[in-house]
Amino acid sequence: MRSGKLRVPEPAMPYERNEDLPAPVQQALPEHAQDIYRAAFNNTWRRQAADLLVDEATAHRIAWAAVKRLYRKAGDRWVPKSWSQ
Repeated sequence: MRSGKLRVPEPAMPYERNEDLPAPVQQALPEHAQDIYRAAFNNTWRRQAADLLVDEATAHRIAWAAVKRLYRKAGDRWVPKSWSQ
């Protein structure tokens, strides 16, 4: 018996690997920060696909905000924030 709900397949993640991230993100961030960026972007993108409330630019802003929670810019590099900050 069918429940009457239409199951929409979840879209593929835009970034499966850090190598798939935009070149400026790869060049600016260390590997761990890239992991954070990718996870935050993909999570936002997945939610956007379900709700249609978030566009791609917003997903990138959310990903940068996630990175900035654990990293800070020091000169031209992104470095981990110390636990005391």
